[in-house]
This record gives sequence, structure tokens and C-alpha cells, in this order.
Amino acid sequence: MSTGNADGIGNVRKEELYLASIVLKVPQKQVKVLDHPDLQDGFGKSWNSKLLSKIIKEEIVNCAIDLVITFDNYGVSGHCNHQDVHQGVRKLLQDTSHKEVEAWELVSTSILRKYSGPVDIWLSLLSAKFHLSGVAHCFLNEHPRRSLAAMAQHRSQWVWFRKLFVSFSSYTYVNCVRKIN
Repeated sequence: MSTGNADGIGNVRKEELYLASIVLKVPQKQVKVLDHPDLQDGFGKSWNSKLLSKIIKEEIVNCAIDLVITFDNYGVSGHCNHQDVHQGVRKLLQDTSHKEVEAWELVSTSILRKYSGPVDIWLSLLSAKFHLSGVAHCFLNEHPRRSLAAMAQHRSQWVWFRKLFVSFSSYTYVNCVRKIN
């Protein structure tokens, strides 16, 4: 939804995303980075859910998208822009007749689970199995080293604490999504 220009290096971060997508074998034509004046990256810069909903709807129509995966209301890291994207998807679902579009949210975990690395695989699977409020699925990452290599393409952000985060983050090994009703 943005170039990530909070520090004035949006063009660098955009190129880093393209490099990461190559490592992950995502075709370049499927990667789109927006640079909307009202969607600038940064803590304290809130994004309008109505605008986000409109942009997401346009992409759904133009690209024949039938499934959207977004952050949950906490946004994994608590980043306000992640939370805003979640609200934009929710707004889209409330305001439109896009019943043919399924929406799923990435489930945020507690800080203890977030940094438990591959140990969290078992907790995530159990959590999804006994999930009482709707449908949940977990995806195991069969190539965690590839994830590390992809993250390393983000050289402007590849500092010591991010290296530790990616190495020990449960999100490197398992991700659970929950259907948004």
C-alpha cells in the first residue's frame, strides 16, 4: 500500500521488495507498490479506511482477485498502517457486494509465541484445530532459509535486530490465517 518512505528511502525500499519477490519466485507483474499521497508510511500517520477500501476494490476488479489476505486488527507488530489496511479490507467487505471475494487475516500472536521460532508450529496447529470463532488454517513454511534470503534483500532494514527477529520469529516457520466474516 506504500513505498515505505517514512525515512525518505521509499524508492530504495520499493526496489528491495522487487528483489525479495525474485527470491520468493513471485512474478514481477504480480508485485505492485503504491505511492499515494494519502498513504504515506509511518507511525502516527493513519490511513483512511474508505480510501483503502476503494483502492482494494479497484485491484480486485482489475485483477480478478477472489481471495485477500490481510493483517488482523493488531497488525502483527502493532504498526498503525498494518491495522489501517485491516480496517480497509473490513470496510470493503461491509460496503460492497463482493461476496465472491474471500478475506482472511493473519493471526497475531503473543510476544512469547512470536519469538519462539519453530516451537510455535505445534502451538499454532493446536490453536487452529480448536479455534472456536470461525475457520482458521495454518501454513508451514517448508523453506525458512528462503524467507531469510528474501528478507536479506531489504538491505536498508536488514539490521542486527531484524536478523534476530526473522531467525527466531514464529512467522518465519508458521502462519495462521482466520476467515473474516
